[in-house]
Amino acid sequence: MLHQFILNSLPKLSTDFLSIFMASNYKIKNPNGLYFITFATVQWVDVFTRSIYFEILIDSFRFCMKEKGLEIYSFVIMSNHIHLVAKSTKEPLQNIIRDFKKFTSVKIISEIQNNPQESRKNWMLWIFGSAGKNNPNNINYQLWQQEYHGIELFSNEVIETKINYIHQNPVRVGIVENDFDYIYCSARNYAGKSGVLDVIVEY
Repeated sequence: MLHQFILNSLPKLSTDFLSIFMASNYKIKNPNGLYFITFATVQWVDVFTRSIYFEILIDSFRFCMKEKGLEIYSFVIMSNHIHLVAKSTKEPLQNIIRDFKKFTSVKIISEIQNNPQESRKNWMLWIFGSAGKNNPNNINYQLWQQEYHGIELFSNEVIETKINYIHQNPVRVGIVENDFDYIYCSARNYAGKSGVLDVIVEY
């Protein structure tokens, strides 16, 4: 099974920490661990409603997978947030997420600024500009919330729960009836269909 395959590739642990999901642990501490990761746009702005913005994210994930050792086992890109089950075999996972957020923020802001079809341009740039001014880590705009949640996964049950949760996101909000019908989600890969990312799936 996929979940056993994932666990076998992780360091052996003497204790099951399934109950340790406190806020203080929502950080990537184990460089070799498998994590459920969530990050969102500032004020949960629904940025990702146009294909060009999705493609920037997908291309960036592909680069991280090829060049930085990112391994994605499950993902979904919603209108204002992203969920992943992922680990890294090369660069530290927290560094990959940091660089991904930084690069995609610059690219997406630029696309918003230069897209004549973007009717929400002034509104979104005002929100991202206000967030950037209030954050000393940004020069102009801030697209992503500063923090993200990274929960390490230790058991088959938790891995399966998180993957199912990720795949059901588009169904829960009524975008699609079947999870595999949503393009920007690994549910397609798990259903044996062509996906936009080559995630790690075992059948």
